[in-house]
Amino acid sequence: MTALMNNPRVMNKVQMEIRNLYEDKDFINEDDIEKLPYLKLVVKETMRLFPPSPLLVPRETIENCNIDGYEIKPKTLVYVNVWAIGRDPENWEDPEEFYPERFFTSSVDFKGNNFELIPFGSGRRMCPAMNMGMLTVELSLANLIHSFDWKLPNDFDKEQVLDTQVKPGITMHKKIDLYLVPKKRKP
Repeated sequence: MTALMNNPRVMNKVQMEIRNLYEDKDFINEDDIEKLPYLKLVVKETMRLFPPSPLLVPRETIENCNIDGYEIKPKTLVYVNVWAIGRDPENWEDPEEFYPERFFTSSVDFKGNNFELIPFGSGRRMCPAMNMGMLTVELSLANLIHSFDWKLPNDFDKEQVLDTQVKPGITMHKKIDLYLVPKKRKP
């Protein structure tokens, strides 16, 4: 929601996609999500910039390997910095910009097939709840956007509340909590 509040153009575009398609519905269902491609782009871009965890679960090498000229010995713990990969200018044009359209013509997904976007890991040890988690995020976001218009409380500093800095930790949480006022939309 922070990224959407910081990008009114994107918020408006995803609201219009949902509201134009499901104008008369009170609730967006699981089957409806497949008909919302822009919402999926927004979620994918959010996962790129703000992965659930900045580091994947560490792995231990089982044999000698060479990564970018670095010799890695067996039994070495390796940490994958998902946060840095999602912001790497070698992989992404304007990596700090929230721009869901970057995925419009891209086949990059977050299912572990493309190593420039691996918020849930890759291979045999990727997050087993990825599909359930993504569906939960998509359904929740779709219903929040469909049912309400959002604004900041009057007495809050926009710069501070919409700041995207995170607390250090195993999972990513905003340093400053996001407070928004929902206004029931008029159909």
